[in-house]
Amino acid sequence: MSSILFEIKNSVAYITLNRPEKFNAFNREMALQMQAYLDECATVPDIRCVYITGAGKAFSAGQDISELVGDKKIAIKQILAEHYNPIVKRIRNLPKPVVCAVNGVAAGAGANIALCCDVVVATESASFIQAFSKIGLIPDSGGTFTLPRLIGWQKASALMMTGDKVTAADAEKMGMIYKVFANDMFEEESKKIALTLSQMPTKGLAYTKHALNMSFAASWEEQLLLEDKFQQKAAATEDYAEGINSFLEKRMPNFKGK
Repeated sequence: MSSILFEIKNSVAYITLNRPEKFNAFNREMALQMQAYLDECATVPDIRCVYITGAGKAFSAGQDISELVGDKKIAIKQILAEHYNPIVKRIRNLPKPVVCAVNGVAAGAGANIALCCDVVVATESASFIQAFSKIGLIPDSGGTFTLPRLIGWQKASALMMTGDKVTAADAEKMGMIYKVFANDMFEEESKKIALTLSQMPTKGLAYTKHALNMSFAASWEEQLLLEDKFQQKAAATEDYAEGINSFLEKRMPNFKGK
C-alpha cells in the first residue's frame, strides 16, 4: 500500500500521509513520495491548490525512529538533506496555496511540515508537539525559523525546550494555526477552504506567497519595492482584468489562475 495517497479533484490536489499504523511517521519512501507529488503539484496547470492531511488518528508523528537505529540506519544529516528540508522548501516555493488539515497529533517534523503551509487548520482533537527535546535533538524542518514568527520567541522557545503538547484550541489562540473545526465538521470545512482557494486568482496568491517568503529577510524599504514588483505582475494577469470587469458588471468572477 502506498505511503502517500494522491488525488486531483476540482483543481485541488489531495495529498494524504498514509501510514496510519505508524501514526504517519515519515520513512524514506514516504518522504521521497511526498517530494514527487509536490513537484507534480507545481507543474500541473490544472492543480490550483494543494490539500495535505493524514490518514487515521494522526497527522504525523514525525520521523520513523526505526530508521535511526540498526544496521540500516540513516544518518540524521541525510534525513535532513534528502527528506525534510526538500519537503518544506517545496511547500514554501510552490506557486500555489497549500492548505494543511491537521487531523490528529502533529509531532516533531510532522508539526513543522504542517506549520510551514500557507493555511493550517485542525480538528478540535488535534495537537502539536515539538517533540525533539525528548530525545536530545533540536527542532528541524524549519521549525526554529517558522514557529517564533508565528507565536513569538518566548512561547516558541518554551515549547521547543519543554516539548509540551499544545491543543488545537490553544494553537489557534496563540496564532500558530488559522482555525479549529469540530471533529464532525473538520473534513468538510477544511476541504471547503481548499476548494475556495482553488477558484481564486491563484497567480495573485502565488505572488502573495512569494512576497511573504521574501519578507523574512527583507528590510521595510526592500519589502515596499518587492510589493511594487509583485503588484505590477499581479496587475498584468488575466485574473486581475476579470476581477475588475466582474466588479463593474456586478457578477461573480470566473478566475482561471492566469
